[in-house]
Amino acid sequence: MIPILSVILFLPLATGLLLLVIPRENVKTVQRVGIVFALAAFALSILVWVMVAQANSGVEQLLFEDYEWIPAFGVRYHLQADGLSAPLISMAALVTALALFYSERTVTMRVKEFFFLFLLLETCVFGVFLARDLVLFYIFWVLGLLPMVLLISVWGGEGRERAAVKFFLYNLLASVAMLLVILVVFAQTETFDLQKAAQTRPYGADRYFVNACIALGGLVFAFVVRLPSFPFHTWLADAQGEAPTAVSAVLASVFLSTGGYGLMRVALPLFPDQFYYLTVQMPVFPVLAVTSIVYGALVCLAQWDLKRLISFMSVVQMGFVTLGVCAASVGYAILKVLPALGQDQPSVGYALVDLAQLLEQAPSESEATFNAAVSGLGGAAMQMFAHGMIIAALFFLAGILYRRTRTYDLKAFGGFSKRIPHYYGLMLVAGFAALGLPGLIGFWGEFFVFKSTMGLVPIFAFIGVLGVVFSAGYTLWKIVQHIFLGELNEGRWGQLQDMAWWEMLTVWPLVVVIVVFGLYPTLLMNMFNTALTTLLQGLL
Repeated sequence: MIPILSVILFLPLATGLLLLVIPRENVKTVQRVGIVFALAAFALSILVWVMVAQANSGVEQLLFEDYEWIPAFGVRYHLQADGLSAPLISMAALVTALALFYSERTVTMRVKEFFFLFLLLETCVFGVFLARDLVLFYIFWVLGLLPMVLLISVWGGEGRERAAVKFFLYNLLASVAMLLVILVVFAQTETFDLQKAAQTRPYGADRYFVNACIALGGLVFAFVVRLPSFPFHTWLADAQGEAPTAVSAVLASVFLSTGGYGLMRVALPLFPDQFYYLTVQMPVFPVLAVTSIVYGALVCLAQWDLKRLISFMSVVQMGFVTLGVCAASVGYAILKVLPALGQDQPSVGYALVDLAQLLEQAPSESEATFNAAVSGLGGAAMQMFAHGMIIAALFFLAGILYRRTRTYDLKAFGGFSKRIPHYYGLMLVAGFAALGLPGLIGFWGEFFVFKSTMGLVPIFAFIGVLGVVFSAGYTLWKIVQHIFLGELNEGRWGQLQDMAWWEMLTVWPLVVVIVVFGLYPTLLMNMFNTALTTLLQGLL
């Protein structure tokens, strides 16, 4: 049987190595080979999606590969695809292929190295989504930093070196914290296998609870830095602002998604009791989530640089991912932790809702509570997928506008709807999807997160709604009004041209996904819910 997961994992890397042996002067050959094989990786990702869907329905076996790699240390080459990872792999493959296609006409310096680094980054992201061994997960996690920092520092703008160093230092520090936690988990469980370690529950004894909370804090720190979440977000705007358009699109849509994936796949299963404690009794995580949503939206309202505005939109959107995971943790607590403590047990440090109130306000039946928890995780996963498509489209559109105007200054624009109507239509779709307009994909992630949070911890849902209100403000005021409405400066923008065919071909696939899954999200939600139901059942 063909090891399909290994094939899709290493196809981009193999393609990148092939590009390195092609003579440098054959630029067109390098570009075409890279794009064709990136499209092949996307086609394989759709095949994996179909195979996982068949496995979920009982038609096929589960999709996994598990071999000994370094037996002396218990490290295994363990890959597995399920309903959570398969859609994210397809999202990453599509955005990468479109980014390379866009770069064919926009990147002229050291093209071979640019394409190689892009394909290496794709392999690293696939590895994060597929790895079920903690060492293997960590290797792909850290290796992904190298191509990204080079893509920013070599092909970026004037402040590229400072932005690349800031990006690298933040993410390297977070990765070191993750490594320390992985070593602690191994010392406690004697395994690097993620599923076995989660079943063993590191620091399971009550007397080690504080130690486990510290370990979880280190792990969550690694993930929220990449997500990124307030207050660890300051590297993002600099990196996005200086990176070339294609790199910005992949950084925001693909690279950031690995942070949210880590929260769901690694942090919550390994330390569910501690995650509940830092969500319910000492609400650090939900406070970070709603602060990211509201603060990010307010910063967007204050931004006049289009690219930096889109960067902070990521902070807002990924805040909903953290909030959804927190809602699932509350559901877990109601189902397993709080009944064991008893309703008379006093809360520790939780001033917003005590344990008795939490039990009273939660759904009355255990099945309803479990469904609410699955809804929270499913909404978080849907939000990651939606954010990937929407934010990539927005960055491509920002880059397309910059190629014509040579500026991201929103104050310089106005009245562009008369000159570039096709661009106007695509920007409206992407912008309205970002603010969560019903009928577009951005609505469903926020809807399911709010649905879960409202039923479990409504106070954080009410705070999070402010982010949606502010999102409407910066989308309509900053993007729609300042770019497209008002009077056109004929002297400066009278010769402005609408999108070329290849620019349309870059953005249209993303817009199609935004609309199709916005109108029919069932296909995507069924995939996520099947995997996340299994994940939550494993915690109980």
